[in-house]
Amino acid sequence: MNENIIARIKAVMAAKEISQAELVRRTGIRASSVSDWLSGKYTPKQDKIDLVATALGVSPAWLMYGTDDDEPGYYVDPETARLAQAAANDPEMRLLLDAKRDLSPEDMKMIIDLAKRLLNRN
Repeated sequence: MNENIIARIKAVMAAKEISQAELVRRTGIRASSVSDWLSGKYTPKQDKIDLVATALGVSPAWLMYGTDDDEPGYYVDPETARLAQAAANDPEMRLLLDAKRDLSPEDMKMIIDLAKRLLNRN
């Protein structure tokens, strides 16, 4: 059994305040299976790890191994990746990045429209 997977599941659940019942709801996995994992009785199989990772908003690689190093970067362009990382490391920009969770539908539509216009400009 891999206790690290269970520890990472528990850590993300705690950090994101996701209850066991909520994890069951998000994944569609039986409550008894989730309970068995969290108690350390069993380790989830790969297909379930994928469901749990999606429900928790993490990558399956991170859930299984604690790293995303084997996965390609999100951004294709290295400069874009550098700028995104710099923004994430800047405390003032971090607040702006975190604020995205609370955007209104109108604001989200404006951002999508702006992004589409920028993409079509080329």
